[in-house]
Amino acid sequence: METTISPKQEKRNYKKMRKSELWKRIKKNKLIYLMILPGLLYFFIYKYLPMYGLIISFQEYKPYLGISGSEWVGLEHFKRLFASPDFWMIFKNTLILFGLQIFVYFPIPIILSLMLNEVRHSFFKKGVQTLVYIPHFMSWVVIVSISYVMLTLDGGIVNAIIESLGFEKINFLLNEDWFRPMYILQVIWREAGWGTIIFLAAITAVDPQLYEAARMDGAGRFRQMWHITLPAIRNVIIVLLILKIGDVLELGFEHVYLLLNSSNRNVAEIFDTYVYVAGLQQGQFSYSTAVGFFKGAVGLIMVVFANWLAKKFNEEGIY
Repeated sequence: METTISPKQEKRNYKKMRKSELWKRIKKNKLIYLMILPGLLYFFIYKYLPMYGLIISFQEYKPYLGISGSEWVGLEHFKRLFASPDFWMIFKNTLILFGLQIFVYFPIPIILSLMLNEVRHSFFKKGVQTLVYIPHFMSWVVIVSISYVMLTLDGGIVNAIIESLGFEKINFLLNEDWFRPMYILQVIWREAGWGTIIFLAAITAVDPQLYEAARMDGAGRFRQMWHITLPAIRNVIIVLLILKIGDVLELGFEHVYLLLNSSNRNVAEIFDTYVYVAGLQQGQFSYSTAVGFFKGAVGLIMVVFANWLAKKFNEEGIY
């Protein structure tokens, strides 16, 4: 006589089987999980636990009262942010600098990696790679200081050249029209070489037989690059672009703060510097936390949207 199993019992047995398989995989790959553990602890301690502090964006936080004793004010700080006359200026400045990073900086590492991949002389290729990598290991203080020395009115090499050509000196450091070009050129100088590492690694995974077949069909090096190399690393480009879009309001405090002054504030003030001034210099902890909360929320929305858009066009996303 056959025994019938109820749907509930069948579902329960399936869950037990899946759980058993999961524990078997964990035991089998325990060394790999142990390697991952320090990274997980880092993100949990330094990224997730501090999220508890976001509560103060809904409070009138007083350090001597603590989070539990501070008064709740709801969305007052967010309303104040959106009603502030500086909000749209800061929002516009942040979006413009982000646009420069996406449309000007982001393609540079891709182009540089494609060019380096075409270099056949090993010594020259490694030398160029080393030269373009080095600036990444310098802090923004060093990068901006070098720029100051080169661009200053008194003794700057750039203004000396301009003057020798018969033109008037340009005050790059105090002229707001030059802030954005100076900013993006410094970003390219420092980060372009480092960004090529991922793309060069992706290019090395391309099947060499594809290039051989293309050469037999008469394709030149440019056509090989356009029709083989670029499509092969397209998924990597899209994933990095999605992650970059998530940083839409996160441009980095240190770089912009070092370039910021009273003459270029109208084009240089961004959310990161605004949070520093409001939170640390003026002691408005709840308000600055609300600004940070807004930044994080916008970044999350942009990542989800960019990932959805990539899936919509049948591309691989980040999840």
